[in-house]
Amino acid sequence: MNPTLSILQGTLAAIFLFAGLKKLLQPKEELETKMGWVNDFAPGSIKAIGLLEILAGLGLIVPGILQIAPHLTTWAAIGLVVLMIGAAVTHTRRKEPLMIVPTLILATLAAVAAL
Repeated sequence: MNPTLSILQGTLAAIFLFAGLKKLLQPKEELETKMGWVNDFAPGSIKAIGLLEILAGLGLIVPGILQIAPHLTTWAAIGLVVLMIGAAVTHTRRKEPLMIVPTLILATLAAVAAL
């Protein structure tokens, strides 16, 4: 396996596991002070986004570690691309241009990890 791809997948996994756990474990009121976009979503939707981020993060690394179902890594990465496109749309609607750039960078990195 390509070591650069492994590092990319591991880095993306860490980012999304952390972000997902934050959304899953913290109440909406705490998240509002750090992430303005949560005002546009119900608490259940925020938890669902967090869960999707956690599952995708695990999907990027667990198949490689266990040497089973490597195609799941591709699907996890594609899921992150879709999730990040949704995030970019949300930031665009909220007129948050500074948040769109990192979101699109993460989407691009996830797309590379899907290859």
